[in-house]
Amino acid sequence: MVPHLVTALTGPINELEQRILESMPAIERWFRLEWMEHTPPFYCSVDIRNAGFKLAPVDTNLFPGGWNNLTPEMLPLAVQAAMAAIEKICPEAKNLLVIPENHTRNTFYLSNLAQLQRIFHMAGLNVRLGSISPEITESTRIELPGGEVITLDPVVRTKHRLGLKDFDPCTILLNNDLSAGAPGILEDLHEQYLLPPLHAGWSVRRKTNHFQSYEEVAKRFGKMLGIDPWLINPMFSHCGEVDFASGEGGECVMDKTDALLSKIRKKYKDYGIHEKPFVVVKANNGTYGMGIMTVRDAKELEQLNRKTRNKMSVVKDGQQVHEVIIQEGVLTEERIHAAVAEPVVYMMDRYVVGGFYRIHAERGVDENLNAPGASFVPLAFENTSRLPQPGEKPGASAPNRFYMYGVIGRLALLAASYELEATDPDAENYD
Repeated sequence: MVPHLVTALTGPINELEQRILESMPAIERWFRLEWMEHTPPFYCSVDIRNAGFKLAPVDTNLFPGGWNNLTPEMLPLAVQAAMAAIEKICPEAKNLLVIPENHTRNTFYLSNLAQLQRIFHMAGLNVRLGSISPEITESTRIELPGGEVITLDPVVRTKHRLGLKDFDPCTILLNNDLSAGAPGILEDLHEQYLLPPLHAGWSVRRKTNHFQSYEEVAKRFGKMLGIDPWLINPMFSHCGEVDFASGEGGECVMDKTDALLSKIRKKYKDYGIHEKPFVVVKANNGTYGMGIMTVRDAKELEQLNRKTRNKMSVVKDGQQVHEVIIQEGVLTEERIHAAVAEPVVYMMDRYVVGGFYRIHAERGVDENLNAPGASFVPLAFENTSRLPQPGEKPGASAPNRFYMYGVIGRLALLAASYELEATDPDAENYD
């Protein structure tokens, strides 16, 4: 199920692939040195778009929920990475409590929890699922379509610790992105490790901070590799004080969109790219593919219909949208059986552990694929060829392409560690 690249503009990506493969020792050393200075997020997934002339991350999720899409062949990698991550944080750990999202009806999401439980169990931990949802007041067994069963228990909070009635964990893993804010029950847990930290939740996190950090990482990486960082970095802009329902802040969004489209046009001209540039306007703290629209001309923003305004006004958990990131749109020129596809790379600690293609038959190459109707196909690791194949013709080898995705995924992971350091409320200030 290797994706089919249909673009005629394979040149720069194949060139980039070649450059990345030739520079593998330098790249791996560069990452090693970075991880000596910075702590990677506990786990992470990155949505990547491959335009044939550009390869860039468009979203980075610090509470990834699609672990059930990883194939059994990928599990050993995830288990090994989980062992390394836990050993680093809490070597004496034996009990792990996973705090899931509050929506307990979504069977795909629940299968993701079952997979997480399996990974950490195989990494040598006792794993339980503790819900902070007011709906879960007693131990609740849920049967999944594949015959698996998971049990959600209500969490119990004592003065400084969180656990279950008969379970005291040393580490708490959040698989809940805290869009509605961090509930008090999760605050002031000074005796336990909370991963990721509360300030990684969407109530604090902003996409602009992440892509600001990513831009810095891409510039340094581009310099080391001798490439234009634009080839791996989506340009962006930002508007605060926006209210789509009332139209407030609309002028800022139009002006910034127009300016960004001009910058992209100039880049396209420099590279001889004959595609129509576009931007993606999205909630600055959005998730689940909500609060997103594609804009090809700033004038489109003048006549937004009510349905679009409503769609852009609210994101997950009914949170109002007051600021947006305007991001350079990156086409996706990958297809699986004629459906538009984008790779999603999964990482734990500093390791790439697998991934999948998000495919959507009803969406165009310039649209968001994280929408109802999307389906998932595991990344095509042919047999055990997870490692790059030196000497293969550029664009011909799936493992080489996946290695390249892994490099871009890890650059976004590194940017997330910069971002979390910069926004840490407990950071010590040495200025």
